[in-house]
Amino acid sequence: MTPPQRQRRTPGQEPSATSDPAVPSAKAGEVRNPERLFVIGGDGGGERADLDLVTLIVARADPPVSATPEQAALLRLCVAPLSVAELSAYLSLPFSVVTVLLTDLLATELVQARAPIVRQKVADRTLLEAVMHGLQRL
Repeated sequence: MTPPQRQRRTPGQEPSATSDPAVPSAKAGEVRNPERLFVIGGDGGGERADLDLVTLIVARADPPVSATPEQAALLRLCVAPLSVAELSAYLSLPFSVVTVLLTDLLATELVQARAPIVRQKVADRTLLEAVMHGLQRL
C-alpha cells in the first residue's frame, strides 16, 4: 500500500478551497482528522507493549467486524512486515497513539511483533582483510 501523495504549492499560490478553514494547521490537499487522539486510542491507561520505532509488525488475521477503523487500517497495512515508525507515518498518527492501538491488537493476537534483524556490530576480520588486500592489488 502506498502512502497518499501530497500536492505542492508554488510560492504565492493560494491554498485550495478544499482545505478546512476551521482547522488552522490544515495544509492544502491534506485532510485532517477532527477526532481527538484519546478518542482514537481509547483507554490508554493500561500497560503498553514494549515497542520501539523499528519493531516490525505483521498481521496474523483479517480485521474483525468489531475493529475500529484505525485498527482495521493497521491490519490491512501489516500484511507485509512494517515498522511502527512506518505505520505511524502512513496513518498520520503519533507514535504513542499507534503503540496504544498495537497493544490492543497484540493482546487479541491479531498482530505479531518481531524484533528487527540486527546486523553484526563489527565486521568479520577476514572479510576486512580480503577487502584490504583486494584494494592494495588495484
